[in-house]
Amino acid sequence: MDRPFIFINSAMSADGKISTKQRKQVRVSGNVDFDRMDELRATSDAVLVGIGTVLADDPSLTVKSNVRRTTRRNNGMNEDPFRIVVDSHARTPLDASIFDKGSGRILIAVSKAAPHGCVASLRQKAEIMVAGEDRVDLEELVHQLKNMGIDRLMVEGGATLNWGLLSHSLVDEIYTFVGNLIIGGVGAPTLVDGTGFGEDELLGLDLLSAERMDNGILLKWRITPRS
Repeated sequence: MDRPFIFINSAMSADGKISTKQRKQVRVSGNVDFDRMDELRATSDAVLVGIGTVLADDPSLTVKSNVRRTTRRNNGMNEDPFRIVVDSHARTPLDASIFDKGSGRILIAVSKAAPHGCVASLRQKAEIMVAGEDRVDLEELVHQLKNMGIDRLMVEGGATLNWGLLSHSLVDEIYTFVGNLIIGGVGAPTLVDGTGFGEDELLGLDLLSAERMDNGILLKWRITPRS
């Protein structure tokens, strides 16, 4: 395979929303699921998010558990996985938490259309990869990540990035925690937004497991290869 094993991990409401109509993150799951997510980060080579997630939630994408951080360090790894932002037009704030918290490599993937001044400023904070003309070419990105030694890539969204990866058949598995609340709203992002698949293009899933967790359920899916 010329790309990493790629999985999406997300928490969503019972009606499939991952944040409110104001695109503000809501606590959907509890401590058990947070610990599960931390384990996924700790056992991944890299974590990938889109610029929308950075602007809305300002995540650090770090491993929280001291035990897991020590384990990574003892295994000759950075305490945090390689953190990557898909940011076509170089909008990542220079004071973003990803730059101020954690350790290890950070990569901002931009397109050729990104303003040169913004790219130059970000280059002082992180590695830069240029892939694609007006938008980041995700197929090129994941291929280059494989060449950089990334074998296991965790995707933490958001909805636009998830669509981009899924619509290009770049995802192997999806893990969704479904919480016990309703968010609603036409404008609230779902697990996957974008333009959507047509009736003859629908993406199939195989259910790997269903586990009750906190006050919700964790569903693990494998993408069904298209014929």
